[in-house]
Amino acid sequence: MKNYILFDDDRRLQLLPFTHTRSVADIRCGILTLREKWELVLGSKTSTLTESYLQQVFPVHFGNDNVLINGGVFATKELVDAIELLQPNEVLLQNHLIIAARLLQSETTRHDFIERVNSLIQKNYEPEVTQITHPWDIFSLNGKALRSDFELLTKGRTSQAVPEGVLVSGSENLFIEEGARINLGCIINAAKGPVYISKNSEILEGVMIHGPFALGEHAVIKMGAKIYGDTTIGPGCKVGGEVNNVVFFANSNKGHDGYLGNSVIGEWCNLGADTNCSNLKNNYDEVKVHSEFAGHLVRTGLTFCGLLMADHSKSGINTMFNTGTVVGVSANIFGSGFPDKFIPSFAWGGGSDVATYDFDKAMETASRVMARRGRKLQETEKELYRQVFENTRLQRG
Repeated sequence: MKNYILFDDDRRLQLLPFTHTRSVADIRCGILTLREKWELVLGSKTSTLTESYLQQVFPVHFGNDNVLINGGVFATKELVDAIELLQPNEVLLQNHLIIAARLLQSETTRHDFIERVNSLIQKNYEPEVTQITHPWDIFSLNGKALRSDFELLTKGRTSQAVPEGVLVSGSENLFIEEGARINLGCIINAAKGPVYISKNSEILEGVMIHGPFALGEHAVIKMGAKIYGDTTIGPGCKVGGEVNNVVFFANSNKGHDGYLGNSVIGEWCNLGADTNCSNLKNNYDEVKVHSEFAGHLVRTGLTFCGLLMADHSKSGINTMFNTGTVVGVSANIFGSGFPDKFIPSFAWGGGSDVATYDFDKAMETASRVMARRGRKLQETEKELYRQVFENTRLQRG
């Protein structure tokens, strides 16, 4: 029986700060994470081959017949069909992209596996492959992923009925799971893109939604919110205000008014009341963002790019984020004026007055935040965050 493992290739470094705390496969884009897409199409569970400090939280399980698949690539039925044709010691490639490989009885590290690929029999894959390579790809590809995931998840299923008092356009593109609640006065426009409402989620009164859009399990949209297309609000999130083309991974809050556009928000984040971000430069020029991998500003090729915020980071009330701001893990941002466009992990403060967030206090906060969602911060997770704290020490100066 084949054993499926999702591996991180070297592009994981370009996806910092989000890959400080997760494998690439556990990034959400569309309704599902990349791992969830693969498991749905494969019909099988997967494990993870990633950096050593992440392996305790994202363990790898080897078997006698291992199929290693690039976790940053979007799963499709056509791609799975090609992967299933691989024989032992064969690798599926597209140019320099390693898509998948089949190895028998192989215990290996991520780095050793990448090196070993050169000795395998190469098979080329010609059709188009979609891969997440940079942090801004997460929101840029979200509309495409939402449509694809909607087809996967709704095939052969029947939506719950639209509640009375809810105005819908394009009802054939609306899917409501059992247990979801949509309150009076909501307007849902699914005519130009699908809208997926997961079980046990809630949309409060007067919300306006324009598809493509997805709301995760146990997530809540606050009263009167305006949600534009290509947006995903992941499981357990609470979101209000005005949102346009944003991906919330899970369990993060933007509970109040304020604008957020062309952005990615990790897990366990909180944006204080009236937090706003710019997603367009006044001169309409291409947006550049700080790359932790490169150590300097890099071109995005985008005119619109807002906030890229990693796990457990917070902003105080009335925080103003500049176009293309990158925030690391567990940063606590407050103060007047615009914060810097790159805020390192475990930074405390804003502007020129930034200190280091005490690690133990940061973990105490993380424990309290997670407990509010019924989760306990595990010791393995603390060690992961400690490693991130050490890895990013030089960035804080």
